[in-house]
Amino acid sequence: QFRKKRLRFGRSRIHEWGLFAMEPIGAEEMVIEYVGQSIRQVVADMREKRYVQEGIGSSYLFRVDHDTIIDATKCGNLARFINHCCTPNCYAKVITIEAQKKIVIYSKQPIGVNEEITYDYKFPIEDTKIPCLCRTESCRGTLN
Repeated sequence: QFRKKRLRFGRSRIHEWGLFAMEPIGAEEMVIEYVGQSIRQVVADMREKRYVQEGIGSSYLFRVDHDTIIDATKCGNLARFINHCCTPNCYAKVITIEAQKKIVIYSKQPIGVNEEITYDYKFPIEDTKIPCLCRTESCRGTLN
């Protein structure tokens, strides 16, 4: 049985905005579903370019599988504010409900009130590096 966790977004020490717990969350609990528009890769590529042209600094594209991406940039929920961390307290998992793939964020460990919710974005390795801002002891230095 899933009861929606009480969460809030606010200023983050990691990067701009973040998502924070408003209640204690136990280990291995469902925290939130990553919600947005389900699109194909070609559409995601076009949107990413358009977002840059429009001056939208961050896009919220989350890969579900080889063909499908969830775009939460303009029609998402609070999950889009979750920041990357090299030592995260949560993880993302793709689950299938009634033949539909969904991205769900689960806690890896107990999370305290006002603690920031984080997960490892697991971006593919690329030549152009995106700097990581998590500043944890075991920070890899880049998101990719």
